[in-house]
Amino acid sequence: MTARQSRVLYVITCAAGAAPHVDRLVNLAQVRGWDVCLIATPAAVAFLDVPVLEEQTGHPVKSVYRQPGEPRSNSFPQADAIVVAPATYNTINKWAAGASDNYALGVLAEAFGLGIPVVVLPFVNSALAAHFAFQRSVTDLRKAGAHILMGPGTWQPHEPHTGGQQLDTFPWELALDEADRMSARG
Repeated sequence: MTARQSRVLYVITCAAGAAPHVDRLVNLAQVRGWDVCLIATPAAVAFLDVPVLEEQTGHPVKSVYRQPGEPRSNSFPQADAIVVAPATYNTINKWAAGASDNYALGVLAEAFGLGIPVVVLPFVNSALAAHFAFQRSVTDLRKAGAHILMGPGTWQPHEPHTGGQQLDTFPWELALDEADRMSARG
């Protein structure tokens, strides 16, 4: 094996109800041998205990682009896979539209061109999931190669105003299982 001893997983977390529990995904991934680097959308930062997650991963939690002249000393190692969980309506739509107005979206915008497998586990309600723009975004991202775990046999959108009831059953392992499968193919 090369000098890098483990696979690198970027976890991109968005501002959804399940975000405060992203440590569960980090733990599951570390048990499976992944080196986890956490990226949060700017809105998600308020949901997270950043110092605890930085200690858990051994990496800074990134949410903004580095400033001009700022050294790249805190750069993450190259990702072998990316998991976006929980993924929000807003992030999915912006990513599909090609937006790169925050660090998380910039990473996602480059992922297809770099050949990095991307797994997406949405946390959206059924009303948002039924919106034509969201449906189009999911279709476009799937055509581009994203593995969006939503629909029969995976994860279903919850009824509006019931997201809080879904927190203990959010299937973090489903996204990790798919990332394991995809990275093994590469």
